[in-house]
Amino acid sequence: MKKLMTAAAALALLSAPAFAAGDAEAGKAKSAVCAACHGAEGISAMDIYPNLAGQKAGYLVSQLKQFRDGERSNPIMAPMAKPLSDQDIEDLAAYYSGL
Repeated sequence: MKKLMTAAAALALLSAPAFAAGDAEAGKAKSAVCAACHGAEGISAMDIYPNLAGQKAGYLVSQLKQFRDGERSNPIMAPMAKPLSDQDIEDLAAYYSGL
């Protein structure tokens, strides 16, 4: 039984979908519009906007997808995130998490 469980776990890992890695340079190019609220280097000058620099990439991906898909509501972020593709989001997350 133990061998069967180990084999099943290995198969699950091998068949898990691969996640696209973001391109930080592409993310930097896409971040210009973000700078208005979150700062040019991901550090906001205003208390109402969060700092993005150094955030974990997975967290940034999750939050941007939630804004884009309407799972999280914010009148400022929703229209910003709506046109982003999954790759755009991965790229932005790679850029900001690397700062």
